[in-house]
Amino acid sequence: EGRVHTVTWNTADGPVEFKAMDGELLRTSALRRGVVSPHNGKSRLINCRGLGTCGTCAVELDGGMVDPVERNQVEQLRLSFPPHSLQSPNLRLACQVQIRGDIMVTKRTGF
Repeated sequence: EGRVHTVTWNTADGPVEFKAMDGELLRTSALRRGVVSPHNGKSRLINCRGLGTCGTCAVELDGGMVDPVERNQVEQLRLSFPPHSLQSPNLRLACQVQIRGDIMVTKRTGF
């Protein structure tokens, strides 16, 4: 049986907590639990479905254990373009990050 971790997802409306399995992608865990969307606005309907090409699931990693520890090539490429290029170095794509421990993320408005 796999380990279970707590995800604290900070939104404009306040924090939401949910459980995720070890190794589960952050985007997948949020969608499966149905308590928070990794996408804002219309991007909930129109997005790349986890391929890492649209950037709409970008979140700021505020702390915790994820894999890979550093941005992968897909993240490096997508996050180098607007609107993300001027954002925090802690910005990650939820579709590219595996949960490896309790984590805290912030979803900003607008992307």
